[in-house]
Amino acid sequence: MAGIELAHIRNRILSALPNNSLSALIPHLTPVELPSRKVLVENNERPLHAYFIESGLASMIAMSADGESVEVGHIGFEGMSAAHTVLGADTTPNRTFMQVAGYGYALPTDCLRKIADRDALFLELLLRYNHYAALQLANSALANARYSINERLSRWLLMVHDRLLSHDLPLTHEFLALMLGVRRSGITNELHVLEGIHAIRATRGNVRILDRQKLEAIAAGSYGTPEQIYEELFRKPLNATIRPR
Repeated sequence: MAGIELAHIRNRILSALPNNSLSALIPHLTPVELPSRKVLVENNERPLHAYFIESGLASMIAMSADGESVEVGHIGFEGMSAAHTVLGADTTPNRTFMQVAGYGYALPTDCLRKIADRDALFLELLLRYNHYAALQLANSALANARYSINERLSRWLLMVHDRLLSHDLPLTHEFLALMLGVRRSGITNELHVLEGIHAIRATRGNVRILDRQKLEAIAAGSYGTPEQIYEELFRKPLNATIRPR
């Protein structure tokens, strides 16, 4: 697609590709705006596109048959939506939507599979990302089961901070409560605690990170393992013996 320059691509999956693989992929990518609340993957429906996010933040929500829901993962410029399609699954019970507006590149899922079938380097990166996404989901389950609201909130703010690369996070108390599966009053109380130690400043519709190290100390073991593994996966060179087919 004319207008997409290799050097300007921010998405870490795409930017990790060798230039020849990325150049072959670019004609199939469409730059798109991703407004807040845009659904990227509807639960139990086959997505027509995978979105490689350049900016903004998407949330993956696990949903039960009786309407219960909780956030189980984040997607920012490090990732993509519809990663399950790489594994041969057409649908997922999880729902993914934009939490903070941004933009990215849309790739038809049929095209995604075809290109991955013939370009083993692209497939390798997609599988690395799927491994990381599974670890992130597992750590969300661990955090929900074993860590306090204060620890989980700190973890969640750190994960958002990682992806938005801004100290100002456009988040409301209501949305934080929904994402963490707790009451709004509980979130408000915990935000006050974090403000009291000068880790954050919360205003209407915004949380400003003042001291990331304090958040990391509170989050303790609930944060960091998937993030470390992601850096290892995407710092590791692609298998030089694999060539696009």
